[in-house]
Amino acid sequence: MADRNSATVPGTPQSLARSRPRYGEMAIKAILMVAALVSIATTVGIVLSLLGPTVKFFGEVSAVEFFTSTSWGPLFEPPHYGVAPLVNATLITTGIAVVVAVPLGLASAIYLSEYAKPRVRKIFKPVLEVLAGVPTVVFGFFALSFVTPLLRSILPFDIEIFNALSAGLVVGFMIIPIVASLSEDAMSAVPNGLREGAYALGSSKMVTSLRVVLPAAFSGIVAAVILAVSRGAGETMIVYIAGGGQPNFTFDILRAMQTMAAFIAAAGSGDIPVGTVDYDTIFAVGALLFVMTFAMNYVSTRLVRRFREVYE
Repeated sequence: MADRNSATVPGTPQSLARSRPRYGEMAIKAILMVAALVSIATTVGIVLSLLGPTVKFFGEVSAVEFFTSTSWGPLFEPPHYGVAPLVNATLITTGIAVVVAVPLGLASAIYLSEYAKPRVRKIFKPVLEVLAGVPTVVFGFFALSFVTPLLRSILPFDIEIFNALSAGLVVGFMIIPIVASLSEDAMSAVPNGLREGAYALGSSKMVTSLRVVLPAAFSGIVAAVILAVSRGAGETMIVYIAGGGQPNFTFDILRAMQTMAAFIAAAGSGDIPVGTVDYDTIFAVGALLFVMTFAMNYVSTRLVRRFREVYE
């Protein structure tokens, strides 16, 4: 009768028996744990760095004025601390970017996943993802020097040199790779059995793509879109260069606006004395932007869990 405390079970191949501790596996596990802890510690550090100055800011500025006033000018005399113009500009430019990125990104993902041959996919997908590696300052000057003059030449409207439309369009082109790449990964993960079943029922490739594959990959597509929206909402250089630095509370996308990220970049690079209320506005706006992106990511996680499809 075999010893119950023996490390090797009778009949088990010697290569599968754990005769000694696997130090390499333990080291890899420790490295992965450290990486996870670093990510968590970074998030906690960001929250702590924003919390102190934000609390100090709201100790001197009314929260009612901050969230309801439509006048923003903390560096003027008298100062105004209504963040509504910055939030309005951020939502408008992000909305324009979503209108551009989601249709083009999903169309690219459907083509790469359902129509492109493997050889074409291996070429097109890396080329598409190259856009994600272009510095955003390059996108900003592209919007200012090419997109804005193009819009002024083809649209019969009075478009300002700095405007939200060109900034939003270029932000949309910047986040297309996020939507396209992640959505294509989600669609490629759908089992081929679903496609073959649809073809067996007489469905065309287009019907199969839109009515079978797309709903099956819905959770991954939602996650891709929310991630792209979060990236667009936090974009700085494009809106800073092409959108202008005027905190106008307006819904006219042809006028200059200032987003939350653009204000942080402009104020943070200025000569504002540290410790003043004007300096603390940077942290207050940053904390609000952090809460907004956190809320979007939370909603994304809830949607992914609700609509996730698990296949055997």
